[in-house]
Amino acid sequence: MRLEEPIWRRSSRSAENGNCVEVALTAGHVAVRDSKRPGDGVLAITVTDWRAVVEQLRS
Repeated sequence: MRLEEPIWRRSSRSAENGNCVEVALTAGHVAVRDSKRPGDGVLAITVTDWRAVVEQLRS
């Protein structure tokens, strides 16, 4: 998957020291990366799987 000009977002609950993840919406996927090491790669998952992850974390 190729990401073109993604808009990366960080949670408002991120740690003040910068230890957090960033997410960006792409065509049918959610891209996730380490905010402190953005050049190390991106994990891309489907929107459906992302929703499942978020729901699991909330419960």
